[in-house]
Parts: sequence; C-alpha cells; structure tokens
Amino acid sequence: MEAKALRSSWHWRNYPPGQDGGGARADAEVLLNAAGRQLLAGLCGVTEDVLARALPSWGQEDAKLSAGKNGVPAAAWRIGGTVAGPVAFGCRLCAARRTGTAGRVVRYAPRWQRVCVRHGHWLLDADADQPLEHLDVRGVPEVVAAQRRWAGVARRAARAGAEPDRMFALAHAVVARWWEQALHWESETIWPRRLHQVAGGNAGGDLARWRIVGRDAVVFPEVVAVADALLDPAMAELAWRDSGAGRPRALPADGAFCRRLGERMGRPWLGPLAATDYGGPLTSWMGSVIRIRRGVGGPPGYDNDPWWLRREHQSATMAGQLRVLGKEKRAPGSGRMWRAAVPAEQRTLITRAIESAEEQLLQLRRVQIGPTADVAQQLLRNLRHSAALIDNAWKRTALAALNAGMPLDEVTQWAGMSADTLMNLLTAGQDDRG
Repeated sequence: MEAKALRSSWHWRNYPPGQDGGGARADAEVLLNAAGRQLLAGLCGVTEDVLARALPSWGQEDAKLSAGKNGVPAAAWRIGGTVAGPVAFGCRLCAARRTGTAGRVVRYAPRWQRVCVRHGHWLLDADADQPLEHLDVRGVPEVVAAQRRWAGVARRAARAGAEPDRMFALAHAVVARWWEQALHWESETIWPRRLHQVAGGNAGGDLARWRIVGRDAVVFPEVVAVADALLDPAMAELAWRDSGAGRPRALPADGAFCRRLGERMGRPWLGPLAATDYGGPLTSWMGSVIRIRRGVGGPPGYDNDPWWLRREHQSATMAGQLRVLGKEKRAPGSGRMWRAAVPAEQRTLITRAIESAEEQLLQLRRVQIGPTADVAQQLLRNLRHSAALIDNAWKRTALAALNAGMPLDEVTQWAGMSADTLMNLLTAGQDDRG
C-alpha cells in the first residue's frame, strides 16, 4: 500500500509536524486510539501485543484522540522526542539487509547506542533540519570501542544504584562543556583529528557546522570515560580529600581529583582547566559528593544527588545549535553571536573585569568626608582606577571576539574606532591583560 492510501484508514486529528524552514520532520510520530490500534494490527496480520513490543509509542493516549468518537480509528501526529525519547536515523544498510528494501529508517535510540558496529556509522539525531543521516566512524575505532565499553559502565552503574541514563547525561554535559572551551585549547589535538576524520577528511570549510554535527560522535569516548571515572569510589575519595575532608576548604586548582581525571582522559594538562571551571556540572557533582560525605545534605533532592543535572547545565542538542547557527548567519551582528563566539572562560574574565569596575565606581559615593583637596584627590584616584578596569574589560571583549573569528569590521563598529586604532590599542595593551 502507498503511504497516502494507508493513512486514509484513520481519521487524523492534526497535521504532520514540520521543520521551521519548511518540510516534514523525520522524527514525526503517530499515536493511535484503541480502534486505530486494532485496525493497524489487522492490516499487519499480527496481534497487538507484538506491535506493543515493537513500537515504543504503542498504547500512549492523547487528548486529541480521547476527545474523538468511540469506535472510529483515529490518529494524531506528534514529535518523536516528546513521546518516547531521543530519535535517531537507523542504518540504511542494516535495514536493507533485513527487509530487502532500501529507504530511510528512524528509530528511538539513546546516545550510547548510536554506533552501527557492522558498518561503522554514527547515527545522527533525526530531529534536526540537516541532510546527513550518519557519520563515517570507521577511521576512529575508539568511538566503536567506547560503545562496547559503555555496556560494562552501565552495569556497574545499576549495581551502584545509579540510573545509567542520568549518569550518561551528566557525563555528556561535562564533556560538552569542555568541547565548547576546547576550540581555544592549544594542547587539544585528539578532538580536531577525530572531527576532520568524521567530516570526510577536512572540517575547515564549514567548521562551525561540523563542530555541531560531529560533536556527539567525536566526544563519545570521553563521555564514557568520564562516566566511568565518576562511578569510581577512588575518584570520589580524591574529591573528598581535595575539599579538606574533615577540615573544609575551597577546592584547589591543582586538586588530585581533576588531575587524575585529566590523566584518565589522556590529557594530563586538562586537570587545572577542569578544576577552575567553576559553576559547571563537574563541580556540582563534586559538591554533592562532598556534602554527602560530610552528612550536611538536606532531605532527598538535588543537593545530595550527584547525578542530578541542572537545567542550565544540560548540553545543547544538535537541532538547537543548528537553529542558533542559522539565525546568527542571518543576523551576524547579534548579541547572541557575540556570546557564541567568545569562549566561556573569556566571558568569565570579562564579567569579572566589569564587576570590578562597577565596584570601584560604587566606592566613589563613600569618599565624601574630609578636606576638599583630600576628597578630590581620592575621587580622582578611584576614577582613574575604574577607567582602567573598564578599559581592560572592553579590550578583553574585543580581543576575545577577534580570536574567536568575529569579522574585524564588526568589532571596530562596536568599539567606535578605526581598525588601525583598535589594533594599535590591543597590541599596546597585551602585556597588561595577563
């Protein structure tokens, strides 16, 4: 039967979901009412319990369906990710081998089940508006090996009482945060090699897009390694010792936990960078572990749950990043593009510089008592210091944006000066930015 003829067997309550730019979504899902399920089982020549095992959406009800007439086969379109979890493309070669028919396949698959080992394909998310269904990972065997390794990590997680999907989400958030910062890590050589490999040999022609499309495949071995490390009681013990154990102290930049974590990632230089990335999912995990060891956690909840992932720490999806990238290309001068271009650690330094300037300006209100000459002298000193802090903040902003690839003419327009003047100021101030 053709799809159009088959669909006419049900009464449809809505239209198929589409992409923002037009076209149907590959991850569109169908929900059926009881009469609709009976009809499909009859057409397939199998019992409903067989289809219930095969189709994750089977049996799920919907408000649009329950409002219909009883006994009338009805169906409603939904986005797959809202029904039964992440949706990915299937391997066409495997589907053709099993069915004898070549065509697009879509299946529910978590990120730790995205490698087709037989054909060396990394199966991409099906919810994004982009043409690729898979990446070729035959040249990066560590990605295939990581999927095999994950099965053992998941078993250990279950034995430890941790839900594997939550543990994977946390590890993925940690590594995805590193991925955003790694573009400016001179010592990072592993990920660029993998990215060029999955991009067909060279991602340089469209690096921004390939960093989005290839991220999950490229970082997958590190995600599994981080999950494995966070499950290790010896690693939790290192975090406890770094915190001062019985004598609480701030986590040090050269702590044993992050140093060992970097070594397990095959990057001995990573430890200090991870240790000073405050406010991220990794430090949240460490904080939960430390609070549990100290017995200061409250009732069951996020504060004493190491695997609880805050919403702001959740890694961006490929579909979301591609939408942002498309908007940035259409509006290159937008503030969102500035934030996307400047790496997180540079944004932190800029924010601190601005906050220091604000604090100095607030101090001016307090210098109003004493001889006129002394008050004026103190005001001038504070103003001079505040001006230097503000000057440092905008120089950091301009330099970080230029280093991230922002066009020079956009930076000069923002700074309100010519390109020559801007470059002279930035060059003259390099020794002061430290």
